Amino acid sequence: MTVSPGAISPAADLSTDLLRDTAIRRITARMIAAPTTRNHKLSNTSVTHQGYILVEVLLENGVIGYGEGSTLGGPRWAEESVEAMKANIDTYLAPALVGQPGCNLEAATLIMDRAAKRNYTAKSAIDMALLDALGKTLNVPAHVLLGGAVRTSIEAIWALASGDAAQEVDEAQAMIQRGWFNRFKIKLGFADPATDLARLGALQKALPSGTMIVADVNQGWSEAECIRYLPELHDLGVSLIEQPIAAGQTEASARIAARSSIPIMMDESVSTLSEAKREVAAATGSVLSLKLCKHGSVHNLKRVAGIAAAGGVQMYGGCLLESSIGAAGHLHVFATLPHLEWGTEQFGPKILVEDLVSDSLRYEDFRVHLPTGPGLGVTPDPEMIDKYARNA
Repeated sequence: MTVSPGAISPAADLSTDLLRDTAIRRITARMIAAPTTRNHKLSNTSVTHQGYILVEVLLENGVIGYGEGSTLGGPRWAEESVEAMKANIDTYLAPALVGQPGCNLEAATLIMDRAAKRNYTAKSAIDMALLDALGKTLNVPAHVLLGGAVRTSIEAIWALASGDAAQEVDEAQAMIQRGWFNRFKIKLGFADPATDLARLGALQKALPSGTMIVADVNQGWSEAECIRYLPELHDLGVSLIEQPIAAGQTEASARIAARSSIPIMMDESVSTLSEAKREVAAATGSVLSLKLCKHGSVHNLKRVAGIAAAGGVQMYGGCLLESSIGAAGHLHVFATLPHLEWGTEQFGPKILVEDLVSDSLRYEDFRVHLPTGPGLGVTPDPEMIDKYARNA
């Protein structure tokens, strides 16, 4: 094959050049504590500062990619904390990857899996940074590397979690007025069920008729409480119930799903492919919340989604209060899913006092819009990152 000057090189040469140019020179991780606009409560913790691990990957071509892993109040929502993520990235994951081709995303995932078990949030942050760096290298948006977007915007869901009914009503109405969110999730499980249901009732009365409401119990109820209170959630017009009992209680979850008139969404119960197979086969839910921090990489998220879809389960784009960095990573993979029936709750950038980027995600017409630039399509703000970085 003859190639004239200035023409594209043969595929073999392109491959060799890409392997060399995208070799990983350095991986660094920083801990971030970004303040939120209000207290965000869950069944087992509350958050006033959101914890992130911010990963920076430098390739041999000089391109820098950024990724983000999020936690909720330390190792309470899952086993990882920002402190543990930094230690494991610095000590095990980064040394295993330095010198490897950053364009080989699947191989990088296998290398990380050999270097450390689980640690899905830390791995997903590195995977996101590699995806960002590769997109910037090739000058294409990240979703192109994942099969291409089938949607450029997604219906957006806002979470209400202060525990103060009046405040939550005001907050929800403000989101509607701004045109940002008109679908809502309300966090339950941190008060007794009667108190939680009273909050939910106040919200339901104040919102326009037919407003979609997701009730997230965050594993806070028992099977007996579900039997007692799920009919009341139906009467209050709840559209979807998220993870009402503890992950791992597969048989009880299946019984709850079978008797519920409202769809049940699996969240904490499904991280791995084997968990997806088990829970889908047991019919513990008819909807699945997808999160990079649970699945470990963009490709693993798509595989989990495929297992669920094969079992007739619908998709929901979950979040863990990511900044625009982590939210953009999620949006790029969510945009490539054949179906995302329940939209996404990637609202994290709007709950931060200050975002970590200079070009925050766009929320308009009750939708969050996919960034269009190369890589993740957002630009980290060094001033904001330095301002909220933690040294210990």
